[in-house]
Amino acid sequence: QVQLVESGGGLVQPGGSLRLSCTASGSIFRINRMGWYRQAPGKERELVAAITSGGTTTYADSVKGRFTISRDNAKNTVYLQMNSLEPEDTAVYYCYLDRYISSGYNYWGQGTQVTVSS
Repeated sequence: QVQLVESGGGLVQPGGSLRLSCTASGSIFRINRMGWYRQAPGKERELVAAITSGGTTTYADSVKGRFTISRDNAKNTVYLQMNSLEPEDTAVYYCYLDRYISSGYNYWGQGTQVTVSS
């Protein structure tokens, strides 16, 4: 039905930057919300940032002022610009899509590892 392919993870030093991308294909639907959750070992999965098809954004308090989410609706692609990265940002980042069809159901990307370390 839907495929999400994400990229852009890697290893960076504290204070560095990464840009994640996620491209959706299939039955996406025009009205939707996309973004990233992240999960670190031993921690619960948490919402990092999200953006609706109308451009409304949501950020976790821990990343406000450092991360910026944007989207290109024509390309069905969302971007997460991550600046001033901290070791606490280390996690697997999972892109997701909510089509507002089935309550509580998301489609997920394959995940990309972000490691912030000296």
